[in-house]
Amino acid sequence: MKNRRSGQTMVEYIIIVVVIAIAALAVFGLFGDAIREKVGGATKSLTSTDIADSVEDVSAGDSAGKLRSMTVDGIGD
Repeated sequence: MKNRRSGQTMVEYIIIVVVIAIAALAVFGLFGDAIREKVGGATKSLTSTDIADSVEDVSAGDSAGKLRSMTVDGIGD
């Protein structure tokens, strides 16, 4: 009798996972363009020229100088 209950519990968990997966697909289907636009905007803002300049400075061997010029919040001068 115990095996039957554990099997029933497993089936219930699988049904819950399937329902969540279908709901996630529906949400991505409805809001896919908006999500893609937001991620694209975030990616674009993360790859700004300030960050590219910082990466170039660090790759040029000026990492110690860059660290000295940073403020408490991690932003350079």
